[in-house]
Amino acid sequence: MLIRGAQDKDWAQIWPFRRQIVGSRETYARDPSTSEAQARTLWRGPGKRAFVAEVDGAVVGSAHVAPNCGGPAAGADADFMVDPARGRRGIGRALAEHVLERAKAGGYRGMAFDAVVETNPAVGVWTSLGFTILGTVPDAYEYGRYGRVGLHIMYRAL
Repeated sequence: MLIRGAQDKDWAQIWPFRRQIVGSRETYARDPSTSEAQARTLWRGPGKRAFVAEVDGAVVGSAHVAPNCGGPAAGADADFMVDPARGRRGIGRALAEHVLERAKAGGYRGMAFDAVVETNPAVGVWTSLGFTILGTVPDAYEYGRYGRVGLHIMYRAL
């Protein structure tokens, strides 16, 4: 697996699995009605550094890191997605480790996630990488199959 900086041409491979993941409303707290153009801006908009995971020439995952707040705050935020057809193979963990290293090298002192769907299997990955659940907003997310579930707020010092 190769993890590298994202290029504009990678979007054509990311959009199908992003649309699937967000549309399922099971693991990712984003609006399923977001247009492709809006989603692309969310992926590589101003202030964001995007990365992709590539296996045998195919983009199988993507992540970006961005400031969580502006100004003197030194916290990072990040988003991660792995093609569901390629899940459970360590791609998400490898992307996370890469992004955490890049965030630290970029001067961030911590990383916070403010909307991790509590039923998302990636919560286990985040906690194994040193993230702490600071709290959970109850019933904050309309899960695709089970109704309302909580959203975790997670943090890790870098």
